[in-house]
Amino acid sequence: MITVTLYSRQDCHLCDQAKEDLDSLRSQIPHELVVVDVDQDPKFQRKYGEQVPVVEVGPYSLKAPFDRTELQITLGAVQRGLEHNEEIDRFYAGSNVAPWTWADSFSYWLSKHYLALLNMIVIIYLGLPVLAPALMKAGAAGPASLIYKVYGAACHQYAFRSMFLFGEQLYYPRAAAGIDGLITYEQATGFPSEDILTARNFTGNDVMGYKVGLCERDVSIYGGILIFGFIMLALRLMGLLRFIKPLPWYLWILIGLVPIGLDGFSQLISQLPFGLLPYRESTPFLRILTGGLFGFTTAWFGYPMVEETMADTRRFMEAKLKRLNGIKAGT
Repeated sequence: MITVTLYSRQDCHLCDQAKEDLDSLRSQIPHELVVVDVDQDPKFQRKYGEQVPVVEVGPYSLKAPFDRTELQITLGAVQRGLEHNEEIDRFYAGSNVAPWTWADSFSYWLSKHYLALLNMIVIIYLGLPVLAPALMKAGAAGPASLIYKVYGAACHQYAFRSMFLFGEQLYYPRAAAGIDGLITYEQATGFPSEDILTARNFTGNDVMGYKVGLCERDVSIYGGILIFGFIMLALRLMGLLRFIKPLPWYLWILIGLVPIGLDGFSQLISQLPFGLLPYRESTPFLRILTGGLFGFTTAWFGYPMVEETMADTRRFMEAKLKRLNGIKAGT
């Protein structure tokens, strides 16, 4: 039986409407309704006082305003999840269970360690471009050049939009960016910034430092993904991962896509030969900020969905393993 908790208060029209809608759905989706008056408990008043009515059911939470259709969709999702778990239990209720295979072992291992694996992949992918300037500084130009070449297929690597390590500044923006107090790319190199091929191939020197193999925005994107991955890993170790839900798609678009799109696209079309907008060169701060927001929100949007799939796999494999162990023991 599904348990639905409705956080409410007296003389609340929306709360009364939510209760009526839930009552009308009981015959379609059986559930037990628990109504909590937030004004009777200071803890609930602080948490929900400005948001009632709030409905919590399974892993989902609905905050006002919501309607009967949203309640029906949410209850239906919880019901389908319960039915799915019951199907797993029924599947392994009999003794005719396929033997445990190496594929089962791998699936079970992956479902438990996928997050650490994803973090490791991002660390390696982000770490190699950072390693390139360290190699250049150490005089290992050959391996560094290989890294630059490989990552050049995925990033423009313009020196005036990249970070530099072991030099005077972290970055050398174009003069057009209008940042006071920094040596510009043109001043530091003597090259015109319009020569983008030179800007792409330039890796640095002992004075300027050496270029990271990914541009500022890309470094920030993968850094944001990695930060969220670490947060999820920490929550898993604390047993709190179930509280992380996917970021709603509209917030992903609003916080993740819109800022990076505005910053990057407005810069692009302003520098086209047609001059559709007044000439604009973004700043390192904006590239890092918008890239970080995009990476973090993209991981927040996608990683919890992966966790839901992996949690199903873990339950499935654990049910099979339990049944196999039971058969082996003669139960």
